[in-house]
Amino acid sequence: MSDLIETLSKPWPWYISGPLIGLTVPALLLLGNKSFGISSTLRHVCAMCVPAKIPFFQYNWRSELWNLFFVLGIFFGGVFAALFLGGTDEVVIDENLEAELLSYGINNFSALVPADLFNFEVLFSLKGFVLMVVGGVLVGFGTRYAGGCTSGHSITGISMLQPASVIATVCFMAGGFFCANLIVPIVLSW
Repeated sequence: MSDLIETLSKPWPWYISGPLIGLTVPALLLLGNKSFGISSTLRHVCAMCVPAKIPFFQYNWRSELWNLFFVLGIFFGGVFAALFLGGTDEVVIDENLEAELLSYGINNFSALVPADLFNFEVLFSLKGFVLMVVGGVLVGFGTRYAGGCTSGHSITGISMLQPASVIATVCFMAGGFFCANLIVPIVLSW
């Protein structure tokens, strides 16, 4: 049993985790004619909580309850993995990236997200506000504008040969490259 826990606590290689994510699409389609995607969950939650006077929320959200359980499963699976399978290994990054991050004042590489950037003190600074709040709003706007998130378009949409999903994925990638290489370094230098 301890060997299994030790194996599960290490990062899985791409050739195992990638196909498992990819097999989620046909499994959802075969088991219930459902599409894989996460961003629509917020709409379902809002439809449950907001009065039905807003036209955008006037639909049968009860038929999409499976999606809420799916997202809860992702959340609690992550909590379970962090509590019981979490490794103690430090995050390893390329030395060139480490040097670049050090030049921006980021020197804590002990977690998946740098504690130097993502904490409540930084949130109330201009840099933190732009990175976390403005960035989050832009991601939410882009998701709504594109009609879905990266998992919905890049995993489900492309596998179903939808041209709109190919275009959305190309735009997601281009926007990510643009922000990571041009915008974020400017914001980090503040």
